[in-house]
Amino acid sequence: MRVLRRGDTGPEVAEIRSMLSALDLLPAEANGHGSFFDLAVEHAVRAFQQQRGLITDGVVGPATYRALRGSTYHLGSRPLGYSVSTPVHGDDVFALQERLTELGYDAGRPDGGFGPQTERALKNFQRDYGLVVDGICGPGTVRALRQLSPRARGGRPVFLREQEHLRRAGPRLRGKRIVIDPGHGGPDLGVSVNGVNESDIAWDLARRLEGRMKATGMEALVSRGPDHSPSELQRAQFANDAGADLFLSLHSDGNRSPQAQGVASFHFGTGNGTTSTVGELLAGYIQRELAARTSLLDCRTHPKTWDIFTRTRCPAVRVEIGYLTNGEDRARLSDPAFRDVVAEGVLIAVKRLYLLGENDQPTGTFTFADVLAHELLRAE
Repeated sequence: MRVLRRGDTGPEVAEIRSMLSALDLLPAEANGHGSFFDLAVEHAVRAFQQQRGLITDGVVGPATYRALRGSTYHLGSRPLGYSVSTPVHGDDVFALQERLTELGYDAGRPDGGFGPQTERALKNFQRDYGLVVDGICGPGTVRALRQLSPRARGGRPVFLREQEHLRRAGPRLRGKRIVIDPGHGGPDLGVSVNGVNESDIAWDLARRLEGRMKATGMEALVSRGPDHSPSELQRAQFANDAGADLFLSLHSDGNRSPQAQGVASFHFGTGNGTTSTVGELLAGYIQRELAARTSLLDCRTHPKTWDIFTRTRCPAVRVEIGYLTNGEDRARLSDPAFRDVVAEGVLIAVKRLYLLGENDQPTGTFTFADVLAHELLRAE
């Protein structure tokens, strides 16, 4: 599909209007404008994006369109199954994942995408309850799912498993496998202002962080080279193939207003209570460390359903470090010494995550030397 924005017309816009109306996001008085993408549609799209944890830009790109289409389905309205060539997404898949989890089956992170883990959970359910074990959620399977009482509520077991995995990993950093993902790359410069490019800043930060992590004994992997710009799906697949424990994506932001500034961190979450517990915890640590160490404006942490979160199997965090469109933020990010401070702050946040509150220190006071000393002490 083509990307749709205000001013566009055509049958695709009419479809968007119809889906927004069905969600009660487009006022009834706006329905007479047929196939025109006007201001009312843009406002409705923004409201939908905000509800679903998408980038709130009022533009209907592939991710927003997929979410809109998915919102038209409920569990039982169509057969569901795993397909590599044409992946199935939708609110019905999300409902299936949560229902399987409530019944004690590990369907993975409830993200609305029917993947191999959801298929395995569904087949296990079908096997246990004497159904045809085909991995297809059809009418018979839906009836069985609805007849049974849940063993747990709300999909929390998925994220309790994340927490337990973190606890069992222990407080030492040695041996932990981290994927560092510098945003953009190659011909994709990201935000670019007065010769300062987001891709270059992210690459430099990634290398500084990589060096510090390796010094602690961690296995740090960088998702791209300086001349490459993988897609979000390729970056997520890199982390999955590597068996990463954590995924850290580094970016800087931009805005039409030069007054916009600060640091913000993002993790998987739907906005309705479903969230990656470990991802949210790490995002909070990173946010607090960077705000304390750099004096960048604290723009807080936010749950999102971006592909980089839904497609990675490990907890993932994306950090937007400063606004290159803001003169003060841009000048600070251009300073190598400042980037050292950022890299140290991210490393300290990861260490705090694994400490789980033990032998901790006040935010902004833990140093790289402290981390190394702690690692040596634990080794003895």
